[in-house]
Amino acid sequence: MIKRKLFTRAHKAGLAPGTPVHIGEKNEQPVKISVIEYGVDNCALHKQLSLDELLALPRNSAVTWINIDGVHNVSTVTRICEQFGIHTLVQEDIVNTDQRPKVDEYDGYLFVVLKMLRRHDSTSTTQRSTVRAQQRHAPDEQLIEVEQVSLVIMDRVVICFQEFMGDVFDPIRARLHAGKGSIRRRGADYLGYCLLDAIVDHYYILLEQIETRIEPIEEIVVVNPTPDVVVQIQSLKRDLLYLRRSLWPTREMVYRLSREDSSIIDSDTRLFLRDLYDHVIHVIEILDGLQELASGSMDIYLSSISNRMNSIMKVLTIISTIFIPLTFVAGIYGMNFIHMPELAWPWAYPATLGVMALTALGMLRFFRSKRWI
Repeated sequence: MIKRKLFTRAHKAGLAPGTPVHIGEKNEQPVKISVIEYGVDNCALHKQLSLDELLALPRNSAVTWINIDGVHNVSTVTRICEQFGIHTLVQEDIVNTDQRPKVDEYDGYLFVVLKMLRRHDSTSTTQRSTVRAQQRHAPDEQLIEVEQVSLVIMDRVVICFQEFMGDVFDPIRARLHAGKGSIRRRGADYLGYCLLDAIVDHYYILLEQIETRIEPIEEIVVVNPTPDVVVQIQSLKRDLLYLRRSLWPTREMVYRLSREDSSIIDSDTRLFLRDLYDHVIHVIEILDGLQELASGSMDIYLSSISNRMNSIMKVLTIISTIFIPLTFVAGIYGMNFIHMPELAWPWAYPATLGVMALTALGMLRFFRSKRWI
């Protein structure tokens, strides 16, 4: 199940364009700043830096990766952006966590926004755990968190703004420290690609998890459709619709990065971005297939309920049809006429019952010959 957020924008109405106002989930945790500086032969990690330490940190290495966990502190985000010459419109989009995935090119840097989807981390903030406890979902369903990630890609610097601590970038950090692959030999644009690729890879993991939710639903709607399964199907369809709103704009964003000329993206990195675009297309195709399966499950449920109702009505109709001639016979002899010869016969009662029994058996045999029962 995907945790959906409620956004309040009323306090932003009427403000001048470029005014940074935080819109998103409340976060009482302090902003965490970490920096990884690396080159071909070196890699240094600076954890839990203060804002002043970050601003005073010399940038002598080939590439600097600055990671900011927490965009709720607008003043901190503003100071960092001003230090690196980031436009006020970008600052406004960073603190507004209800952005559509997109890419914008400014003078000297690229601004990229997309959604990071990952399983709930039990080590996350207390507030997020509380929110999870308030969610109503099946115990075997794991909560999927949607978090906005904003990337500012410069010539030698990549700044990553996240809403909360925890991300899907640990494999990239491990590759940097181990010196594996070509990531150290390439520039900041390749690091930006790696971050995007890690986020897209987790889309596959999420879709696989959703697919495991669909399989038992398909069995239930065929074998034993119950009203409870409708709730599961509707929850599934809402999650898939939410994913669609996040993934379709990502397709356009990656396409622009891979096709449009930019002084920030090298031609070699653009080849990797084209491969990433193929991955996004594949993810969307899988998503479309899952949406069809979810809609098909609802159709199968309605068909199963209709077939069950038809079977019940079939049995009731057969019973009613059998009793029509029996009721007719009983109705004739229930009339209060004086001159009815059969009323005086000693064997009239058992003979009438016998005729009624033979009539019922004959009708049953006729129905069976027609394969109605």
